[in-house]
Amino acid sequence: MTPVSLPAADELTVAGRRVRCRIEGAGPSVVLLHGIGRTLDDFTAQRDLLARDHRVVSLDLPGHGGSAPLDGPHTLPALARAVAEFLDAAGVTEPAHLVGNSLGGAVAMRLAADDPFRAASLVLVNSAGFGREVTVALRLLALRPLGRLLLRPHPAIARRTELAIFHDPAYATEERIAHALAVARQPHAARVMLELVRSLGTVRGVRPQWREELLGAVSALDIPTLVVWGDRDLILPAAHLVAARARLPKARTHLFPDTGHMPQIERAAEFHRLVRQFWSGPGAG
Repeated sequence: MTPVSLPAADELTVAGRRVRCRIEGAGPSVVLLHGIGRTLDDFTAQRDLLARDHRVVSLDLPGHGGSAPLDGPHTLPALARAVAEFLDAAGVTEPAHLVGNSLGGAVAMRLAADDPFRAASLVLVNSAGFGREVTVALRLLALRPLGRLLLRPHPAIARRTELAIFHDPAYATEERIAHALAVARQPHAARVMLELVRSLGTVRGVRPQWREELLGAVSALDIPTLVVWGDRDLILPAAHLVAARARLPKARTHLFPDTGHMPQIERAAEFHRLVRQFWSGPGAG
């Protein structure tokens, strides 16, 4: 497989750190937050659709893709603070629609809980935070020294990871596999991934302490929330949507059939329609 670099993007310097980002369109602000070990490119289709009438802001989280790592440990609160600093630097001073996939959903919730004014709404896409169960591939990363071995850049590992993310294997394209390999080859990628995995979970699964605190804080907020899931998710099971309904009873929910961990890619048009309808509803505009 021919090595590739990350796709071209914008760049901002925030608190002395390089942040790879894309800022497009005009209108109400939308912030797109990707999952662990991923990049802003997971939202390319949605960015293109939403930028027609929104100001769409997406970024590589600290230590992911082309963004420099933090000086201190990479934890959920640290990522949320870094996103807040980035939004200030990008001129997003009004409440924005926060859209987060996987870890990005937990970052969005943490950001909203810490500073509710920043969130006009929450769209949580197969989000971390609603249950203990998580793919064994992530649980094994908590084991030393196995974690670093599993994170070595290798085409077979990149291919297996992409195939696990999508229900339809056609989405695990050679381009996406090459991109995943380029991400894994970033000098800070393995360290950041291990710090996050070990702060959020153990070999037994996602830690309950941070989940309970975060969901308690978010449930107390008066922020319109949409939670969506793919029914064939192999990373975070769709049963977590049941937990989301119980913990966030005011939230709207939607289950995409025959869909994996990234409905924003596998069901791009339907996802876009659903989100736009949610935002046009009472209280979410």
